[in-house]
Amino acid sequence: LVRVRSKQGTIRFEVDPNDDISALGTKIADHLNLTDYSSIGISDKPTTASTPIKDLVGKSIGQLGIGHGELLFITYQETVASDSSQTNNVGTKASMPFDIKQDPIDDFLEKQDGLIKRGRDSKFCKHAANGMCDYCMPLEPYDINYLTENKIKHMSFHAYLRKINKQNKHSSKFIPPLEEPDLRVKTNCSGTHAPWPEGICTKCQPSAVTLQLQQYRMVDHVEFSVPSLIDNFIHFWRSTGTQRFGYLYGRYEHYPDVPLGVKAVVEAIYEPPQEDEVDGLTLILPWNEEKLIDEVAMNCGLQKVGMIYTDLTDDGSGLGKNKHPTASKWSASGKFNSRFVTCVVTGNSNGDIDVSAYQVSNICTSMVAEDIIEASVDPSVVRVKESTSDKYVPEVFYKYKNKYGVNVQKSAKPCFPVTHGFPSNPVPLFTSPISFPIENRPGIESQDLKGLYRHLGLEASGNVHVDYVSDFHLLTFVKGTGILDQNDFAALARLAVSHEEKDANQLAQST
Repeated sequence: LVRVRSKQGTIRFEVDPNDDISALGTKIADHLNLTDYSSIGISDKPTTASTPIKDLVGKSIGQLGIGHGELLFITYQETVASDSSQTNNVGTKASMPFDIKQDPIDDFLEKQDGLIKRGRDSKFCKHAANGMCDYCMPLEPYDINYLTENKIKHMSFHAYLRKINKQNKHSSKFIPPLEEPDLRVKTNCSGTHAPWPEGICTKCQPSAVTLQLQQYRMVDHVEFSVPSLIDNFIHFWRSTGTQRFGYLYGRYEHYPDVPLGVKAVVEAIYEPPQEDEVDGLTLILPWNEEKLIDEVAMNCGLQKVGMIYTDLTDDGSGLGKNKHPTASKWSASGKFNSRFVTCVVTGNSNGDIDVSAYQVSNICTSMVAEDIIEASVDPSVVRVKESTSDKYVPEVFYKYKNKYGVNVQKSAKPCFPVTHGFPSNPVPLFTSPISFPIENRPGIESQDLKGLYRHLGLEASGNVHVDYVSDFHLLTFVKGTGILDQNDFAALARLAVSHEEKDANQLAQST
């Protein structure tokens, strides 16, 4: 088994050590849809200049020192698509083949050095005040000793990216360091059998999956801008005794407590149409108004960052595919993993209501996308599906080190917690002193034009209370009515988040 990494990702081939290197070259060319292997260069390190395979013809794979499990790096030329005004030409793709628009937090963190500053150690540093030694020099953001000492269980995503991207630092050929797991059966297998599902072989079946604790996490902290967000959300459960679901709208910011960390700041919770029960809930999907609500959030500089649901029982005193991938120019596919978080409002060991925040691992996302795992009656166990005549499920293992440092195998539980909390000095985006009724709460709260009239203060004074406009639920209601055109609604959204007089004037002068 030989692994070959290119700008399209990693591919695996089975070869015989006695085969000529041209046999491997032909397999690579076939997989990449190249005419032949004449343009393919090969190397055992990403930082080493590649050697054309055509110059190695006549030597066997074994003679070249390529062993079982070897990872090789290749470069190649391919036909580049052109428009109708140009002729086709052959060339090499740019080192960054994807023009990816990342989240602003990614662009910000990539410009930071990320180094962990340390002061002069009075006990071990023997140099002058302006000197530096091993005891006081800055640490890399992924330094394992620092993370362990500060009880940081998972390094941040950008710290992980710095760690694995070092191999590209001195290379003239860019190789995307991130790769999305691919658990699909390859349909273009060069074997002699019938195509899947009629036939399958070791070349086209996905490799076995070994689940381990993910080294990094995409989001290191979830912050609710004000405690009233949770209070208003739980109010529905307190009023009805049934569970509730909502989408989290906010933005991503730097989280300084973890080197190169990211936090999701939640500014609003929108509750889509749903059927709530004492022991569960049913979402009504597809959700027809989702695009409209996302547009409202975008006008306010926000995006959907996660979801939240209750898992509460009275103490006697009274869900598919990765829909929210993270754009990344460091991945061959242009996307990698997801920052979408799940928050569960549940009871803690003291019997108090608490919020637990989670993210599933990247491999878990891929397993869900390929319909390999499902929920079970035991909420602490994820069930791996069985292979069927038209669905191939690879073997799934879970390995980790126990407290004795011994590698053991265990049932898969590919999810892990992230921290959450509230800021000590809240500066929320939406500041209306009175909450506008929350959507989709029949029998509890209702939204209508008369309620909007009252909320804005028109009933009492005839003048709009500008501060009362600053409410996400009010904005989504107004957007749904179609009262304002696109420009006027944009002004309303700006007024809600910035409270500038010019936006209020624009609205006052509109039809």
